[in-house]
Amino acid sequence: MNEPYISGTVGEGNENIGANEESLRMVSSQPVGNEPVSDEELRPHVLDGFIGQPRLKAQLQLFLDAARKREVPPDHILLAGPPGLGKTTLAMIVANELGVPIRITSGPAIQHAGDLASILSSLDAGEVLFVDEVHRLPRAAEELLYIAMEDFRVDVMVGKGPGASSIPLTLPRFTMIGATTREGMLPSPLRARFGFTAHLDFYPVGELEKLVERSSSVLGIALDEGSAHELALRSRGTPRIANRLLRRVRDWAIVHDLPSVGPEDVKEALSLYQIDAEGLDRLDIAVLNAIVRNFNGGPVGLNTLSAMVGEESETVETVCEPYLVREGFLIRTPKGRVATEKAWAHLGIRPTEDVVNKLF
Repeated sequence: MNEPYISGTVGEGNENIGANEESLRMVSSQPVGNEPVSDEELRPHVLDGFIGQPRLKAQLQLFLDAARKREVPPDHILLAGPPGLGKTTLAMIVANELGVPIRITSGPAIQHAGDLASILSSLDAGEVLFVDEVHRLPRAAEELLYIAMEDFRVDVMVGKGPGASSIPLTLPRFTMIGATTREGMLPSPLRARFGFTAHLDFYPVGELEKLVERSSSVLGIALDEGSAHELALRSRGTPRIANRLLRRVRDWAIVHDLPSVGPEDVKEALSLYQIDAEGLDRLDIAVLNAIVRNFNGGPVGLNTLSAMVGEESETVETVCEPYLVREGFLIRTPKGRVATEKAWAHLGIRPTEDVVNKLF
């Protein structure tokens, strides 16, 4: 039987200090009656159930098997990659595979070094500490983490001024898992203390199809042949988006009393949310339309483009542009953003002769 996941700052065997008796209740992991299955159940609990990232899975399996045979906690793990690819899921899988609790926190939640020291000093031997958005840790907490990760101790300052003294506290050997979407922002000393670094890549359509089929079985959605493929095409290579779109299609099927969901149902449901066959949404289409129709394909500056679509420049740059550039709809140049031939074709607009000569 799999060990339960422990989140927040609650450890195995800790008591609910200060809680009213009336506020405590027993909670079963099994649904009762017509209670719907939690969407959290979409996360696999073992490495074999994790779909995609085959090379990373093989590396991580070897890494964990070796630690189990040595009967010591594994080295610290860094999970790097864009949002929604499964970093948190992998951290939970590591803890479950090792049969130990996991303590979950995030970089922004740790305001001071004392916050981190409190968490570290309460860890049990072999426990997993998962820090999401680890690149956002404050500098003082990073300095404390260096010693904790390498020497498994923390130095606690007692008192203030000339009478202050440092008391070293020995920590049990633990495994820290850090997740980051911006590996380049990690200080080199912190990055060097991770014994295993895993880079998660965007998913191909075939692997997303398998993921959608698994999620649909967990959520109790009957998909006809081809439906998972249509969902995978619109998921931007990201499992989180695939599961989100699947839930919206489920809503469509429930409202329209559909016994099963066909490919045309998927297209019709997602068209309501303005998501086309390439996974482009309202903002993506607005950006492409502004560049192509208003600026004849570009180049156009970011601030001008943002004003045209009515969004903040940071939103366009961080939310919209990465996917458009990755899929070949947009080019970033020193003069501004330029629409590619693929963007013109997607909008169904034929470029003028001067645009063809300039771009293609």
